[in-house]
Amino acid sequence: MRAIIIRRRFKLFKPMIICVCRRVSDKTIAQCARSGMAFDDIQLELGVATQCGQCEGCARDIVAECAPGQSVAHLQQHNAEPGRVSIAA
Repeated sequence: MRAIIIRRRFKLFKPMIICVCRRVSDKTIAQCARSGMAFDDIQLELGVATQCGQCEGCARDIVAECAPGQSVAHLQQHNAEPGRVSIAA
């Protein structure tokens, strides 16, 4: 979670290495999570959190944030007023 907050706060756009031991970035972890992989699958596939374990918390936070089951607000355009957009939960 710390890495995600720091990344948003400073608006960094380059991938950030989460697992230094295996050189795995947040982008790679997020892509795997979005494709439906659970943390255990990502750990097995990429080797995240299998060496020193310091990245496990951050990696799990990224998986939780990017998991397909995560509820996301979406935009909805009203037909009555063209150009008006509202956020629906």
